[in-house]
Amino acid sequence: MSSRFLSQEQQHNYGRYTSEPTSIQLANYFHLDDTAFQLVQKRRGDHNRLGFAIQLCTVRFLGTFLIDPIDVPVGVIDYLASQLKIEDVSCLEKYLLRSNTHWEHTLTIKKHYGYRDFSEQSGHWRLVRWLYQRAWTGGESPSMLFDLTTARLVEQKILLPGVTVLSRLISSVRERVANRTWNILAKLPSSQQIENLEALIVIGEKARLTPLEQLRKSPTRKSAPSLVNALNRLVTIRALGIYQLNVGKIPPIRLKTLAKNAFTLRAQAIARMSPERRIATLVAWAYVMEAIAIDDALDVLNLLVKDILSKSQKEGKKNRLRTLKDLDAAALQLATACKILINPKTEDNKVREEVWQKLTPEQLAEAVANVEELARPPEDNYYAELIQQWRSVRRFLPKLLSIIDFEGNQAGQKILEAWQFMQSIEGQRKPLMDAAPLKIVDKKWAALVVASDATIDRRAYTFCVLEKLLEGLRRRDLFVSSGEKWSNPRAKLLQGKAWESTRASVCRTLELNLKPEPELKTLQKQLNKAYSQTAKNLPNNADVRIEKDKKGKETLTISNLDKLDEPSSYLKLKNKVESLLPQVDLPEVLLEINAKTGFMKEFSHLNESFAKVKDLPISICAILIAQGCNIGLSPLVRKRIPALTRGRLSWVEQNYFRPETIIKANTRLVDAQTKIPIVQSWGGGEVASADGMRFVVPVQTLNAGTNSKYFNRGRGITYYNYTSNQFTGFHGLVVPGTLRDSLVVLVGLLEQQTGLRPRELMTDTSGYSDVVFGLFWLLGYQFSPRLADAGSARFWRLDSSADYGLLDNLARQTVKTELIEQNWDDLLRVAGSLKLGTVSATEIMRALHRGKKPSTIAKAIGELGKITKTLYLG
Repeated sequence: MSSRFLSQEQQHNYGRYTSEPTSIQLANYFHLDDTAFQLVQKRRGDHNRLGFAIQLCTVRFLGTFLIDPIDVPVGVIDYLASQLKIEDVSCLEKYLLRSNTHWEHTLTIKKHYGYRDFSEQSGHWRLVRWLYQRAWTGGESPSMLFDLTTARLVEQKILLPGVTVLSRLISSVRERVANRTWNILAKLPSSQQIENLEALIVIGEKARLTPLEQLRKSPTRKSAPSLVNALNRLVTIRALGIYQLNVGKIPPIRLKTLAKNAFTLRAQAIARMSPERRIATLVAWAYVMEAIAIDDALDVLNLLVKDILSKSQKEGKKNRLRTLKDLDAAALQLATACKILINPKTEDNKVREEVWQKLTPEQLAEAVANVEELARPPEDNYYAELIQQWRSVRRFLPKLLSIIDFEGNQAGQKILEAWQFMQSIEGQRKPLMDAAPLKIVDKKWAALVVASDATIDRRAYTFCVLEKLLEGLRRRDLFVSSGEKWSNPRAKLLQGKAWESTRASVCRTLELNLKPEPELKTLQKQLNKAYSQTAKNLPNNADVRIEKDKKGKETLTISNLDKLDEPSSYLKLKNKVESLLPQVDLPEVLLEINAKTGFMKEFSHLNESFAKVKDLPISICAILIAQGCNIGLSPLVRKRIPALTRGRLSWVEQNYFRPETIIKANTRLVDAQTKIPIVQSWGGGEVASADGMRFVVPVQTLNAGTNSKYFNRGRGITYYNYTSNQFTGFHGLVVPGTLRDSLVVLVGLLEQQTGLRPRELMTDTSGYSDVVFGLFWLLGYQFSPRLADAGSARFWRLDSSADYGLLDNLARQTVKTELIEQNWDDLLRVAGSLKLGTVSATEIMRALHRGKKPSTIAKAIGELGKITKTLYLG
């Protein structure tokens, strides 16, 4: 593996002062305690005392001694001189007059404070072991490992080695980790399995694609044939038998990272790998692919059943419109008869006589029959029309019943029993339906499933089970263990000994107490202070007032903000700046930014780290434009320019462009922008915002959804983008259709790989829920949504007896603290699992937002969120 993962700027800044230390850094690293002060005072002369102090604090701060020990920022010299009461800092120049002095001071500091050289074996092997373990179990980039290793060396008082020594060490450790991964995986399959895997990358006689490339293609249509094909694809992958192999020795993140290669590379590139790496790559792909195939099949099932239900409703509405005229006529006839019946002037013994004067008995009987036939009960959802879709369901149901086995928690057992019953009767023309479990049949289905003679209709029962099955899957009451998206998120939480061993460290990382009482006490103080301050300021704020609604309840009313006109001075400045901006071509911008940041160096060859071609940045620039502008390679091909020929561009796109290289390149751009002075004046990256952009998708894909508001009659996706207050996009993800923002709002903070560490996230109202507020607080983040109607929000209290003055009637609701206290350990476990990455934020949010019956943990997190939401509104 290449050791050239650091930019020239990173290499130059290593082990040096890059700027003036902050006030916090000065206090932490440059303060002389009594021991240090006494040691400094033993030196003769102000220049020696100041020079010694600078060397001592430099090694604390940088982890190394400088070749020129007085090459430090002025602020450091002044800070130390003030402590030593040295008024004339110009004396420091004398420190270098005697060459041996600073070397002797170096030895004294090393001996007194226990600093060791990097080459000392007693500490070196521990560092290598730590680095190896980190590379083995984590997914950090080489540059991130470099920073972590540097921080560890400083903490362990091991003097930093040369930049090339450390970068080569990290590269060698990563190479050892990769070789170990390949070695373990390559030994797992049998000779027959290896033969089957090798066959995946061989093109058949009449085929255009290899089996690997065919299996990588996900289904794109929501139809019964598409679902059958998806299930057949799953059977083919299962036949390889790879999922049955014990890959427990390989961390999941390493398995997924290796599998990515097989998802993006052409079969020919995989075939050129060394035998051990090739087999390991295919094993990892087949293992991960089985989970993907299951998820794809269930995605199709979910969309298909939705489509069937939608079609039946549309058909039902059409039928209702066609019969509406007959229903109206019958209703008017019945109204005529009922008017006579309820007229108090009509004598009881003459009711029939007067009705027959208006209507004949036959007309009245026909009207009653028409109403009974055409009128629908309020809970009717056009299930009668749904039964007509039976033939479509039978096209995929037998295969679905035989291939996928579902599991469930306690809430899903009723659905699971019904599904297992359907599996038992599959293949029987006239099965005995008397044994069918009816616990899942609700009032909406009862009339169709159970006939008047108590017999059970198989078709209606099947549709009922399918609907409940999908509801259970969406709530994760049902799941498939071998899947990823549709798996059980609760099983991925830290449990048992794993949780016991990490509980204390998780609490330290999140700065939370092991017991809930201290945290609730702190929140109570914050809440009292917020209410008190708001009540004090309220009379002086004309834009916020308390009013009573129609029911007499007090509510908060917030006046709308008036639009501010742009001042003429601003418009002049804006026009001036725009006139100064040069008009340049997009390729020139990319190449200039690359010259300043080196971000294109992150695009490395997949297999051959030593592969070099001339003018590679030009090829990368062309592909970035082709992909970013969605114009394809053709407009950028230039036959006379070697870097822009079609063959060269295709080769670079295939071997250099992967999700991880794009992420690394973006990370370098984000990190480079943080060092620009004007950017630092905008903010430190602690605040970020997230919002979605909608795009219509013109091709068939399951990863697009419908929404008439944004996509009209088509389908589309939402690109959810995270932007820091330094105006850098540090993360992004694609969401099918317009999935609720609250399900993905945490992803960007937990999964982003840049050097930014946002602590506060702003979103619009769609990203808001009490559970999100609670999770953000547990993870140490501030959630700041732009609430569309903050005045109608509920305000909560912890102490029911507290008097909040003007706000007392507004804070009517009391938080159920007993829920938080009883489930505190589970709340910590959820937060710890998210922080350590054992479960994704999307999976947890799906499980917590599971409809009208949230779990106890979801309720507890929601109660916690009510407190933090009230603090935010205050």
